[in-house]
Amino acid sequence: MTTKSKLLRMDNVLIVVNDLEAAKAFFAELGMELEGETTVEGPSVDSLIGLKNVRATLTFMRTPDGHGRIELDKFHTPEAIRSGFESAPVNALGIRRIMFAVEGIDAVIARLLALGAELVGEVVQYGDTFRLAYVRGPEGIIIGLAEELRHQSETEVSGNS
Repeated sequence: MTTKSKLLRMDNVLIVVNDLEAAKAFFAELGMELEGETTVEGPSVDSLIGLKNVRATLTFMRTPDGHGRIELDKFHTPEAIRSGFESAPVNALGIRRIMFAVEGIDAVIARLLALGAELVGEVVQYGDTFRLAYVRGPEGIIIGLAEELRHQSETEVSGNS
């Protein structure tokens, strides 16, 4: 008898960093919450990721709704390597950004800029549905911010009359 398999959820996105404290501060300022931190090493870790003599600190940050997580990894051994440019443009191959839904996009951007982040382009309005921005944080990490523009629907308007 075969068992049918299915995808249950996306658990987390891994970001390898050198400055773990700066990355944690960046995502905490965004509004993510520290879920836990641990150090991993040993043969099972080596076998899983295909490297030898691994020792790494893993930090898990979660979104306030509890559904999304970021895993920040600091490799002590072997040292992390940079395979591209830290300031790679958004159209470089690979995972280029992680998008977050926010309220008060201007205030979120101001807080992140105060930590040393930079706006990649401009804050733009996409039709009448979203305000969007890309922000480059520590070590070149790009996040997208999306603020949904809320408009009263006809039922809400008619319900208040």
